[in-house]
Amino acid sequence: MEPPSDFSPAVLAPQTRSIAELDELVVHCRACPRLVAWREETALVKRRAFQDQEYWARPIPGFGPYDARLVLVGLAPAAHGGNRTGRIFTGDPSGDLLYASLHRLGLANRPESTWREDGLRLHGVRITDPVRCAPPENKPTNAERDTCRPWIVREFEELRPTVRAVVALGGFAWQAVLPVLAAAGWQVPRPRPVFGHGAHAVLPATDGGPELHLFGCFHVSPRNTYTGRLTPAMVDDLLRTAATAAGLDPA
Repeated sequence: MEPPSDFSPAVLAPQTRSIAELDELVVHCRACPRLVAWREETALVKRRAFQDQEYWARPIPGFGPYDARLVLVGLAPAAHGGNRTGRIFTGDPSGDLLYASLHRLGLANRPESTWREDGLRLHGVRITDPVRCAPPENKPTNAERDTCRPWIVREFEELRPTVRAVVALGGFAWQAVLPVLAAAGWQVPRPRPVFGHGAHAVLPATDGGPELHLFGCFHVSPRNTYTGRLTPAMVDDLLRTAATAAGLDPA
């Protein structure tokens, strides 16, 4: 789909007919001026270790099969991670932990993710973000989150026939994904489920279809892992539980 000059996610995302088309379109988005300026400035200044690399510096599409049974939802790309490599959770410590865990569980064909064309494949799992551009200080505004929401809503609408479980990586992801799932066709319990590591909520489908399991996991950020708040064993256990609920067969 050729992006028009008047680019509005709320208008364009619902028009896409597949996740492949959505992924192709989202990389052209410039709807949030602050995020556009930051992602492009970061690509020009660069980190010293990456001076010889050409940064992606565009919105990041989801990664993983279009018929995934398990979806992991993060926050936003890292300035020198996904914004550099062109793949979500790639090229930074958060991604190192996450993909190593997926590999141990038999849900990825290799334990590391270094670049968007490095041969990594996920099995039954897709990873996505509610905000597709790297934000300053890893803190998108509520307005930026809401402007970006149509992309992930449309992604979940396309995943509805197969997805059976979602893992929200962090409190931001948990709060962001609840209205997304409601818009995509599931009923959010009342009162709203509260985030925590190991939190679990079951969302019935509005059309009587299969229910969806929502799990909470502390974000795989260095802030949590370096302090011991989140360990690799905790990530393995949480993802194993979610994968089993999704009907996958984790190692």
